[in-house]
Amino acid sequence: MLELFIHVRFLDVIDIFLVAIIFYEIYKLVKGTVAFNIFMGIFIIFVVWLVVKSLKMELLGSILGQLFGVGVIAIIIVFQQEVRRFLLMLGSRYRANRRFSLENLFSSQFKFASEASLHAIVDACIQMSENRTGALIVLARESELQEYVETGEIIDAAITPELIKSIFFKNSPLHDGAMVITLNRIKAARCILPLSQKLEINPILGLRHRAAIGLSEQTDAYVIVVSEETGHISASYSGELVENVPMEELFRILESGYK
Repeated sequence: MLELFIHVRFLDVIDIFLVAIIFYEIYKLVKGTVAFNIFMGIFIIFVVWLVVKSLKMELLGSILGQLFGVGVIAIIIVFQQEVRRFLLMLGSRYRANRRFSLENLFSSQFKFASEASLHAIVDACIQMSENRTGALIVLARESELQEYVETGEIIDAAITPELIKSIFFKNSPLHDGAMVITLNRIKAARCILPLSQKLEINPILGLRHRAAIGLSEQTDAYVIVVSEETGHISASYSGELVENVPMEELFRILESGYK
């Protein structure tokens, strides 16, 4: 006798909900990139495999099953940046949700230092914007970005508007590349950042903006860009770029990353 109703348990609902969340997070990571097409191809093959298994097509099902078994390593290699961003996102949320830690015990001291540093950075950006001096400034958060610091010239100096402006002065040997700020100090300048592979980035934007997006895709850093052509200030974080940020909004955006 055929069953007329499908029995759905509460755990089945939770299972579907969790899978939907995972697929949604993966979609947010790969949308707008070349990896999105690869992801869609893998997803289509996976759906075909499920259909083949349900139809009990043993030969084709075993071939596709072996393909997925061996392809796990290949998928990790292809989606290396996306996997890194996903794990970084999980780790950042865990640290953000902790209530008791050594950082929290001394949070007022760190916040005061960070606030003073942010004011110096914002002042420098405003002056460089007025003079149309191009700049690319990286503000490290949970990660100290040591792998990117090592690509540039080590400075390890206190943060002052005058030093930031002098580094990005067009005749300075350190003006080309990114400045990395970590632990409330200017750690290095002329650093090399990864470029974003997103396809929908405005073609008018230059390599500074694409590098800012690229680093914010792979890390939790906040990146400031001052356009040499227009003087506009942009901010990039979590793989997104906010263009033409008003002066009064720049400090608020940066401060939100250190709460």
